[in-house]
Amino acid sequence: MSRIGRLPITLPAGVELTLTGSHASVSGTRGTLERSLPPSMRVQVDGSIVTVERPSDTTTHRSLHGLTRTLLANMVEGVSRGFTRELDLVGVGFRATKQGQDLVLTLGYSHPIRYTPPDGVSIEVPAPTQIVVSGSDKEVVGQVAAKIRSFRKPEPYKGKGILYRGEQVRRKAGKSGKAGKTK
Repeated sequence: MSRIGRLPITLPAGVELTLTGSHASVSGTRGTLERSLPPSMRVQVDGSIVTVERPSDTTTHRSLHGLTRTLLANMVEGVSRGFTRELDLVGVGFRATKQGQDLVLTLGYSHPIRYTPPDGVSIEVPAPTQIVVSGSDKEVVGQVAAKIRSFRKPEPYKGKGILYRGEQVRRKAGKSGKAGKTK
């Protein structure tokens, strides 16, 4: 059995799971998420406990078992608590501001970068060097955070750029120079 796939999912109070064939719909306080699941996996709901079972032990079914359970668990957590990704801006003059729904980044380029988040994702700027991306869909939140990070990835020589909170940048030594050489 898959270690992840066999774990049951507990539905919190106020969260409803609706299954129609291989289509799952989860609704809660933070909205509704829908997703098509692999049709070969069997999802069973007993009150507030959801379990995922696979039909056989083939390689394909084993790999889909844990995936299906994780997708359902992320949907349940997203509509009940939501997901957040935090980003830090490191560099002299690097800053973020919010204008309406748009995020405006000053990252050392000749122009500011304006980014409009997709529906269902909110961006907050608690400080000029901090960005918080939050939403109910884990995949979309991670995608938006990765897109913002791609505007100025951390570079290994000075460590400047947009970093995930807690990310460590492996630093490289600079040029060794011409010290010690005499003519």
